[in-house]
Amino acid sequence: MISTSDIVKLRALTNAGLMDCKNALIEANGDIEKAIEIIRKRGKAIALKRADKLTKEGRVIASTSADKKFGFIIAVGCETDFVAKNNEFINLTNIISNLILENKPDSLEAIKNLTYNNIPVSELINEKIAIIGEKIDIVAYYFLNAEYVQNYVHFDNKIGVIVGFNKEPSDEQVTKNIAMQIAAMNPISIDENDVPQDILQKELEIAKEQALQENKPQHLIESIAQGKLKKFLAEATLLNQQFIINNKITVKQYLQNSDKDLKITKFYRCAISD
Repeated sequence: MISTSDIVKLRALTNAGLMDCKNALIEANGDIEKAIEIIRKRGKAIALKRADKLTKEGRVIASTSADKKFGFIIAVGCETDFVAKNNEFINLTNIISNLILENKPDSLEAIKNLTYNNIPVSELINEKIAIIGEKIDIVAYYFLNAEYVQNYVHFDNKIGVIVGFNKEPSDEQVTKNIAMQIAAMNPISIDENDVPQDILQKELEIAKEQALQENKPQHLIESIAQGKLKKFLAEATLLNQQFIINNKITVKQYLQNSDKDLKITKFYRCAISD
């Protein structure tokens, strides 16, 4: 039985029609990811969103150490936006953030075992649950070490980004702009060389299926699919994206024009959306 909530969720992810979403879910036996792929192959996804896995309310914090060589993102989830703006909840996330900066934990489990006034973070969370009356949990944690780490948090604390660079920038605004680019455009990798092979293969198969649905000549299917894949990579990989501040150049060109020796080594983006 396909639930109305799943149909609505799939529509939010793809902007496809309700019946298209329902039929895709039936064909996929309720599997959202498979249904998304079915809709894309049929060309029904008007503006597919690369949605983050985190769909609960909450707060995202992205921060760096004083020397800018360590950075992290933590997402603490709750059930309602009202609680996400509650001072008790905000104070809890700030305590956890400060503990991470002091201790540089390497896992969620390690964070929950950190102590504040001799009380483990896991117990602090349980105490807040008792006070606030909603489920609260750390739903994501990313960290990286680099020669220079830039952080960015969107104003509503729903999106956080950390980016590692090979050296300290001559102008910090450059690294801030890169972090904002990642927040806004949600790339899947630094460039085409970093895209996992399974994603490339899936995108190529989707492109071929779309070409078939459009009744393109059989002998042109492969070249059309390759063209679609190239467009996907231009939109989905950071260095090949149009730069949001000046869309006449790519992010790669912006970096080269700003500091030709500055390279991106790694990045993480985390979002909580309603």
